[in-house]
Amino acid sequence: MNERAGAAGCRALAARICAACGLAFVLLFGGPARAAGRAECRTLPSRILRRPVAYCVLLPPGYDAQPFRRYPVLYFFHGLGEDEQTLLRLGGWDLIQDLWDQKRIGKFVIAAPAADRSFYIDSRDGRVRYQDFLVREFFPFIERHYRIRPGRRFRGVTGVSMGGYGALRLAFLYPGMFGSVSAHSPALIENVPRLEIHGSQWSVFEDALGTAFGVPFDRAFWNRNSPFTLARTLPRPAGVRIYFDCGLQDDFGFNTGAEAFHRLLLARDIPHEFHLYPGGHNWSYFAQHFPASLEFHSQAFGYRP
Repeated sequence: MNERAGAAGCRALAARICAACGLAFVLLFGGPARAAGRAECRTLPSRILRRPVAYCVLLPPGYDAQPFRRYPVLYFFHGLGEDEQTLLRLGGWDLIQDLWDQKRIGKFVIAAPAADRSFYIDSRDGRVRYQDFLVREFFPFIERHYRIRPGRRFRGVTGVSMGGYGALRLAFLYPGMFGSVSAHSPALIENVPRLEIHGSQWSVFEDALGTAFGVPFDRAFWNRNSPFTLARTLPRPAGVRIYFDCGLQDDFGFNTGAEAFHRLLLARDIPHEFHLYPGGHNWSYFAQHFPASLEFHSQAFGYRP
């Protein structure tokens, strides 16, 4: 493949990734937000990242009226190309409110940080220590400033695509921190092909995936951080409830990675819930299955409809 053709291919890949991951929730949650709960979008100063980090918190109905009540917390990790306002801006609050109205889920706080293209890890060059930020600053900040019930049972993490990768990885790395984890169409790749990207192709690839895994892309670093590696080598995450799903026609082949991860967990006798459903890596797939993870975490928090 010559450089011009390679650059065109990379541009097409970048467009597909941004369209699928970045706009995954477009048209997913229609309608105006309801007034029963409220949302806060603010920033917190990070010494680790050396900059303010934006976040949004969705507070359940009754949060202000019952000042002594504490709630479970679900951390939401957005996909590539999106930000902390994904659920709020695109109507997720309305969907969550519907589930509360229907008593399909209990009341809990949802907190979403802006993660850029970090993949929720500490970058290969050490300049963006996003994992350290989450564990040492963001989670403690949320649980100090909002009325969160203490203990891992009342702390869950979920994500979509890049965020699904981050959620699974963090739960396996810190099983004592979370009682439940879920992921939709997580960016799981069991064996990353060797990449040879040169010249102008790199700028396109970087625009799509960022520099978290090195410049040039460091395959060994990717493998060290992979949820596959963590699931194979670390002790089984006792007590962590695990759910993930993927579309059979996933545009990036993440269904193959999800199936391989499912087989690995079976081989290691790690309890989990896994589903393959018809659908691709797009808004219609997420629209259909996102409520399942909200119900999954609600039950893990102890709610029974």
